[in-house]
Amino acid sequence: MAHSGTRPADTYSPLYFLASLGAGGLAVTFFMYLMFWVPHPGQPVPVFEDILNAWSTHGIAMKAALVVAVTGIAGFAFLNIKMLIWNLSQMSKFKKTEGYAKLRQTNGETQLLAMPLALAMTVNVGFIIGLVFVPKLWTVVEYLFPMAIIAFLAIAVIALREIGLFLGRVLAEGGVFDVTANNSFAQLLPAFALAMVAVGLSAPAAMSTVPAIVGSSLVLSTIIGTIAALYATIAAITAFNSMLHHGTAKESGPTLLVVVPLLTVLGIMLLRQEHGLHTTFEVHAANAETLMLLTKILAVQFAFGLLGLLVLKRQGYADAFLRGDGNSPGAYALICPGVALSVMLQFWINKGLVASGLVAKFGIAYWGFTAVALGFQIAMILLVLHLNRRHFGKSADQQVVPAE
Repeated sequence: MAHSGTRPADTYSPLYFLASLGAGGLAVTFFMYLMFWVPHPGQPVPVFEDILNAWSTHGIAMKAALVVAVTGIAGFAFLNIKMLIWNLSQMSKFKKTEGYAKLRQTNGETQLLAMPLALAMTVNVGFIIGLVFVPKLWTVVEYLFPMAIIAFLAIAVIALREIGLFLGRVLAEGGVFDVTANNSFAQLLPAFALAMVAVGLSAPAAMSTVPAIVGSSLVLSTIIGTIAALYATIAAITAFNSMLHHGTAKESGPTLLVVVPLLTVLGIMLLRQEHGLHTTFEVHAANAETLMLLTKILAVQFAFGLLGLLVLKRQGYADAFLRGDGNSPGAYALICPGVALSVMLQFWINKGLVASGLVAKFGIAYWGFTAVALGFQIAMILLVLHLNRRHFGKSADQQVVPAE
């Protein structure tokens, strides 16, 4: 369907929530600078006061990093929230259309899980904004944790309800799930949404000093995270079977990479839980064990990353949807893997290599590895700007292809 003189984004799809998600993820990549480069004694994350202290006591290199980090967080947090509000507004209109009713009857119904996924990311971004820009936040932070847990549980309810509607229809009626159209990892979106909720729920475990809050955070994040992992495993196996029979759906090619962000999110959840178990319950994990865990996660991510890129290249995805006349909102799914690798590499370098004594902090090897993480980050910033220009800029006749 050609839309003369309209923007691709004017043909709405719930997958546009991934534009908000990608911007939120990029805000997190800038927070990594502060997390690992700014000293933050007394609390597990850097806060406003730590940033001020680093600014006044360090040289030009630290000042430059702080300016880039704070500007990046502010800019992409703004874009994250702006895109979320736009999506929620478009979604309410979309629900009144025939397209929405049709979507509810196809495999694509799980696209609706992009909404709770984006909501959970924005709550996480909100917390980063608070840490970076609000003075004395740490003095009232214990009051914020119960509110955060309630917010994430509300999003979990939305996500589980959507999953319930989909699985109820598919498993109760039978014959309504199109196995031939399940030839992508699009059905992993519900698992990704639950994983994003789980990582949010695990934050108080890493930061709170109140045993009841830490315990609640540990239990709830474990429940949601385990369900996410279970759902992802089942969805991936059934989808892989379909892909072997029918090939990968071209417009859904980017979904092959969804395993990468899914594992980063679950990996960070495990690290946060580990911290809570250490500080509150005296359960100690060795730094070398953390290194091994993160290395295994990275290995799986690289395997799926290479597989996804191989298929996208063979299908000519970039020529069709990034450079050609076609536009697919599913292209926004390409941002998450790059962002996720950038973040996971930062954790692997700092919590793995440095913590276990293999690499000296701020040495040549350290910056060599960090350059790879920054490379992924820069590439994803350019991709976000490119996609936003294609989908939300003024456009000529362009074809919009829905992702299944």
